[in-house]
Amino acid sequence: MIRSSNAARVAVAALALSLGAGLTAASAETWAQAHPRRAQVNWRLAHQNARINTELKEGEITRGQARALHRQDRAVRQEERDMASQNGGHITPADQRVLNQQENGISREIGR
Repeated sequence: MIRSSNAARVAVAALALSLGAGLTAASAETWAQAHPRRAQVNWRLAHQNARINTELKEGEITRGQARALHRQDRAVRQEERDMASQNGGHITPADQRVLNQQENGISREIGR
């Protein structure tokens, strides 16, 4: 019985350590969202979202066009998150450049 009790303690300790590591990773991810390159890309996404909604309200674009533009923006946002998860919560300058180029294309579609 002593051996199984020790094994249970080891299993519980391993589980606690793995949960603690998950919390640390989550904390790092939260911090990294404020990273300057991520903040700049996310600000552009938020600003562009507002522009799409304004254009829709003013009748400049149709509901279907707004939906398509929002879908494109969501894809860019997901790509930004994927890039950040591969780089320890940050995006590289090259990643930022790629994301901004994608946003430039979507931005030009909004103002047509």
